[in-house]
Amino acid sequence: MSAAQVDVLVVGGGMVGVCMALAAARVGCSVALLELRPPKPDADHRDDLRVSAISPSSQRLLENLGIWGSLNATDCCAYEAMSVRDALGNGRIGFDCADYAQPSLGHIVFNQAIVSSAWQRVHSASLISPIEGVGVHAFKRVASHMSVSLDDGREIDATLVIGADGVNSRVRELAGIRTCGWQYPQHAVVATVRHADPHQRVARQVFLDDGPLAFLPLGDGRSSIVWSTTPRHAEALTGMAEGEFLAALEAAMEGELGAMQQVGARASFALGLRHALDYVQPRLALIGDAAHQIHPLAGQGVNLGFVDVAVLSDIIKQARQASRDVGEHGILRRYERRRKSENLPVMAGMDLIQRLFSRHAEPVNQIRSLGLSAADRLTPLKRLFAQQAMGFSGDAPDLLR
Repeated sequence: MSAAQVDVLVVGGGMVGVCMALAAARVGCSVALLELRPPKPDADHRDDLRVSAISPSSQRLLENLGIWGSLNATDCCAYEAMSVRDALGNGRIGFDCADYAQPSLGHIVFNQAIVSSAWQRVHSASLISPIEGVGVHAFKRVASHMSVSLDDGREIDATLVIGADGVNSRVRELAGIRTCGWQYPQHAVVATVRHADPHQRVARQVFLDDGPLAFLPLGDGRSSIVWSTTPRHAEALTGMAEGEFLAALEAAMEGELGAMQQVGARASFALGLRHALDYVQPRLALIGDAAHQIHPLAGQGVNLGFVDVAVLSDIIKQARQASRDVGEHGILRRYERRRKSENLPVMAGMDLIQRLFSRHAEPVNQIRSLGLSAADRLTPLKRLFAQQAMGFSGDAPDLLR
């Protein structure tokens, strides 16, 4: 059996991977998109436990790839303000889109809504060949391409292989790329909650004794919660009867949003920070969680992956315009240098916040409470925080404009 030949093989069809496939096709590449578990057609996303806070710059990427316009009103909710407070002190900081002349700070969107919409685009894209239900078995570099063997025996020759297959990346493992990082002594409990008072399109985050509790507004009036806490407490929360869990939530929020009325399914997962020591090798690049994993503070992690997509697609486009080999190591190193220099400060900042707000010593409590209040009064600092969160920084690649 002869090998199929493509310019780009994207391994992983989640939010970041499927957008990478569409972006590569947009600049003229033939693409194979490999995904073990593709989305089910017409699935109801309202029961999806995972949401993301999509920044305005990520929204532009989704618009440019033809994804954003097909999302339903219940799939996403614009949030116009953000409130962050320390439950152990009086510190708080708030952000309002009106202060930055923006219609919103971002949107809370069901992950599967983005994935399903993007896959609809994939199935109508002439340059993309989706390969579903199959994983990568092995790959081998040859002079002009990467020879990739799939689990079902098929082979693909690709000029460039892009690993977008998540935290436990098979591509990264096969490439022998090492990572550094650590697990936090926390698990995140996720659920969707209905409450008595309207969320008023405000994203809320409360730093509790064992970690942050985020309430992210949804389009149907409910909120998606992410409660980061100790593994033992997370196990207790997921095992509670509904009424007991709602009472615990209401107490943690100190009555904000009124009575907690209904909760759907609950799940928990371990939290960690992980960073690939190399993002690229000859004919190979890592993007999204395959390259970098951060604490899910307010659901921001996917925005880093979308910038990976935008930067790498720019570099592929420039290489093709110059008649260069898109898998050449020197070309790919441009992507690595830029994204490492941008990702590392964000990862360090998220890690610092996580550690600062997970310490219980009284002096630390006082310092962080004072720090939040001081930052709230420093308009230039608040503006910098807001611009970073909205993705307004640096020289924007084409897909983010």
